[in-house]
Order: sequence, then C-alpha cells, then structure tokens
Amino acid sequence: MTDTPRVAFDGDRSRDEAELLRLRECAAEPIRMIGRIQSHGALFGIDEQTGRVVVASENVDHWLGRDLREAGDAALSWALDHGLAVDPLRVVFEGATYDVVPHPGTSPKLLELEPVIPGLDYVRTGVVGAIQRLATISDPDELRRQAALEIKAVTGYDRVMCYEFHEDGHGQVVADAREPDMEPYFGLHFPASDIPVQARALYLEKRSRVIADTEDPGLALQTLLPEDAPVDLGPSELRSASPHHLQFMRNMGQASTVSLSIVDGDRLVGMFTCAHRTTRRLPVLLRRALEVLATHVATQLAAAEQIRRLRRQLEVRERRIALTAPMYGRSDVGAVLMSGARTVLDVVPADGALLRLDGTVTTVGVVPAPDRLFAVVDELGAGRFMWEALPLERPELAIEVPGVTGLLVVPLGGDGDGLVFVRSEVARTVDWLGDQRPGNRDTALSPRRSFSAWRESVTGRSLPWGEHAQDAYDLGEDIRAAIVARTQAELAELALRDALTGLHNRRFLDDHLEGLLDGPDKAVAVVFLDLDGFKLVNDTHGHEVGDAVLATVGRRLSGVARTSDVVVRLGGDEFVIVCVDAGAEEAAAVAGRALGVLREPIVVRDIVVGVNASAGIVAAAHGISPSELLDAADAAMYRAKRDGGGRLSV
Repeated sequence: MTDTPRVAFDGDRSRDEAELLRLRECAAEPIRMIGRIQSHGALFGIDEQTGRVVVASENVDHWLGRDLREAGDAALSWALDHGLAVDPLRVVFEGATYDVVPHPGTSPKLLELEPVIPGLDYVRTGVVGAIQRLATISDPDELRRQAALEIKAVTGYDRVMCYEFHEDGHGQVVADAREPDMEPYFGLHFPASDIPVQARALYLEKRSRVIADTEDPGLALQTLLPEDAPVDLGPSELRSASPHHLQFMRNMGQASTVSLSIVDGDRLVGMFTCAHRTTRRLPVLLRRALEVLATHVATQLAAAEQIRRLRRQLEVRERRIALTAPMYGRSDVGAVLMSGARTVLDVVPADGALLRLDGTVTTVGVVPAPDRLFAVVDELGAGRFMWEALPLERPELAIEVPGVTGLLVVPLGGDGDGLVFVRSEVARTVDWLGDQRPGNRDTALSPRRSFSAWRESVTGRSLPWGEHAQDAYDLGEDIRAAIVARTQAELAELALRDALTGLHNRRFLDDHLEGLLDGPDKAVAVVFLDLDGFKLVNDTHGHEVGDAVLATVGRRLSGVARTSDVVVRLGGDEFVIVCVDAGAEEAAAVAGRALGVLREPIVVRDIVVGVNASAGIVAAAHGISPSELLDAADAAMYRAKRDGGGRLSV
C-alpha cells in the first residue's frame, strides 16, 4: 500500500551533502573493473598473440593457459576470429548449448558464453510488430507509455518503466507499465545517485544490461595477467553489478532486471528498465532486438523534440521580431520594449523586467526599486547571469530586493546597460521515489529502504528559467542589433543633414535630384533662394545671431513647403526647395509663400532682424542633369537680385 505523501521543506543541507557524498562514492566504485560476472554464464579472456586463455571465470578456470580451439568446435573458433560478425553465435561447448558473444577490440579479447534459454528465442519476432505499431506515434508521452507496454508484453516482466533524465542529473519515471497489484511509480523523481555518472557512461557504451538474479554472488575471474592489469568488463554482457546496486534492487523488490538505453547523439536521455519479482533472464537475440526497439524510440523522441523545439523557436522568434521591429524607426527604445502593446514579458514570462539603457531605467510588471535591483545585479558580477534561488544562494543580497527569487540578466553592452527579468518565489511539490531523508537509509551511503511515494515541498525558488533563458539572450541580441542599426542609420542621416538648420544638405540634394531626373517621367521644379544682404547681419550682430537667423529661415521654409517638397540648405545663406510633381507655376507659388514669410521680422535675444530673399525658379527639362538644373535656378535667382532683390525670377 502506498504511504500517504509527506511534506518536507527545501534547504535540508545535510541531505544535499549526503547526496554529494553518494555521488563521490559511486564515482570511485570500480564497476568496470569489478572482477566478477553473473553465475549463469562463463567468460574467457584470450591473448591475441598466442591464442591462450589468460582470463577465465571460475566455472571454466580449467581452461587457463590453454587454447579454446582445443574444444574442437569449429563455430567457436570462427567466433574467436570474426568478432561482432557473429553476435551471438550458437555453439555446443563442453556438452551444453551456448550463445557466444565475442568482443573484438578488447584486450585481452573477451568471449562470453550464455546458456541458451529454450523456447524464448522466437519471442524476438514480436519486437518487429511492436516497432511498427510505435512508428505511428508522434506524441512523446504516448510513445513512452506505449513502448513500455510493448516491451512488457514481449519480455513478460512484471514492470517496465521509462526514465527521463533532467538537466541537473536527477531522473523521473515518465511511463510505468506494471502488474495491477504493484505500487505505481509514474511521475516520481529519483536522485542522480540512483544511476550515477559512471553507470550512465556504461549505458552509452552498452545499450542493454541484464541482472538475472539479485541474490547471485557471482563468479570471480581467474587470471594469468599481472595484478596491476585488471580486466575491463565495461562492454561485457555478464558483468556483475555492485553490491550497493544489488541491495538497492532487493529493497525495491526486484529479483531481476533488464535495462535498455535511450540515447540522443552522445547523451543518455533516458532508459527503459524491466523489473521482475522472480529471477528471469532474456536470451541475447531478444536483447539485441529490444536494443533496436529502444533505438527506434530514441530516434522518434529526438525527432519529436526537434519538431517541438523548432516550432517553439519559430513562435518565440516571431514574438521577438514583432517586439523589436519598431526599434528600427525613431521610437523610444524603452517605450517600445516596456510599454507597448507587446513587451519583453511576451517573450520571457516573468513577474517584471527592468531595462537600463544609457543611464535611463524603464520597467514593466512588478519590480523592486530599480536602484536596489541594479546594485544587486552589479554586485553579483558579470560571470553568471541566471539565478533561480537567490535567497538560498545569496541571502545577503536577496534581502536588498524582497520578493525577488529568480533573476535573469541580459547584458546589452555599454556601461551597465542591461535587461533584467525578475521572478518571485513559487512553492512547488516534488514526488520522489522513496523518502529522500536520512531516516530512510541505514547509512548515508546505503540505498533507500522504502520506495513509496514521498512528497517534498520546494520553497525558496522561482520557476526554472529553462528555455526562456536562451529566449532572453536571443532577445538581447535582437535589441543590440536594433540599437546598432539605429545608430548607423542616425549617423547616415546626419551625413545628409545640415547641422545648423536640420535641413537636408548638398550631398543629399545631389543624390535626390539624380534619382528624380533619372527615374520615371515626373515633373520637377527647383526654387533657388538666397538671402539679400545677409552679410550685414553677421557684421552687425555677430555670427551667433546670424546662425539663429539661418535656423529660423530653415524652419519657415519648411513650413511653407508642400509635404512632397524637399527643403535643402546648400551652405551659407543659400537654400533650395525641390518641388516634385510641379511645374514652374506651382514652384512659383511655393516661392511666393517663402518670400512672404521671410519678410516677417526675426527676433533673436531681443534683437529684431529683418531679412529678405531673392528666388530663382526653373522647371526641369527632359534630359537635364542635376548640376545644369541647379545652375539654371542659380542664374534665375541672380536675375532677381539684379532687379532689386526681394522678388522671384523664372
């Protein structure tokens, strides 16, 4: 019967230290060089140079020093010579029938013999149908569940679980096909020390693993090798398990198991574990077929995960583009990111966010006092950008920003520029495979005695940032790119603007006229203006007043020009208005308005300045060049000056 889940509180330092101790002890355990095999088979190590047996399990140690070819079995000799090409090979050895598994590339060359299990070989054909049925499933959770059921049906084991390993090393039961009278384990978590790092490395190398009897003391290896040359049993089928692991299995009520690796690239991402309450062993051929099934499942899971990841990346990318697109215009960056219809919180879910850019801070959502928050961020330094348990890891800083448990910092360059996401504490429950507290172990290094579900309340942490961390960094790249593009655009715009008046300059005028005159036929006229007697303003009142007058002239000309017109300061007191879709008559009207507004007095620091202007107007003829058009307008303007100024000439 399942125990009622109990509640513990996060921050049990002694428990964490015990888990680290178990991981260190597991790492030191010589599971590859354990020196024993399971009792149901036999193992030989053959010297490649001499062909002599230099290692033998104690049940066949009478072969030490001899050549196995003396057995007189041609098939066994062929297996010795051809390795994996005959995995396994059926032979009769010393009057019994065995499946022989050779291991080429090992030194000494290992050869394993497993007694044939009558009547079970045919079962492997059921794996083909299982693979075909699983091939149509695209949902990862359903795939794991159905695969566990299929493996249980094929193997006849009491329970088949599928594990998934999380990024921090701990695992979770994500499928549990079991007999009705067995305690459910689905959804339960287990610590990393249950399947430690060096064991996972073996599961990468060896895709299936059998423990036929957890009470089996095993058979020692006898050897002619030097004492400092232990035999590496990593690739073997028969390698004994560590006493710690065997006790772990017995505590779980398991008399025998078969484990199958789920591998994605070079990572062990999960496992299928078949467990039985009595001793049970599967033949080699069936295990090989199940390895193929597990590989198919791993491939389908990887494909489903890739599809999910790509879909998610596309959705997030679309949100990032929609958010940052307005930044390429003249919109205020802080307003775009933090107060528009979309904000940074649409890309990275959080309680709030703060943007510091060029010394200005803008916020969205629920945030602490910005000065305190950024003081904490600066104190945390640039070496780490993600925190999920600030009160536990840096309590002396967390007290400065009450309510903040998770921090995600995205540097944006510059002096302290950055985007910071904040999250508050979220209390969660985690259901474990067995009570994780010390009272459920005989010693800190002992396996758990009970594996009934045990519930822990996790406090002092925010929700994990997970994939949102990369979303935030990608958003930061987009923001930086937009800021750089804005800066470059502004610099390019400045190169085409007159610094004093803000009007376009001669460089822009040349390019603009060339584009208009070389483009589709369109009426273009030019108004060339020059202030009359402007030198006297500078001589009388100084260049500072003169500059103010020119700036006012620029504003007044922009005010009378049409929306399609372009006003340019050529330099000094010369201005040009380019009138598009206009002939001489329309341009003359624009020029008339311009001369009218310029006659109005200009006041600079209580100094009243009167200005006048002369204007020349020319409509572009077919084939005329920009310089010819400007020269003609300039000549018309001088005709107006010669006629007394303050007028226009066509």
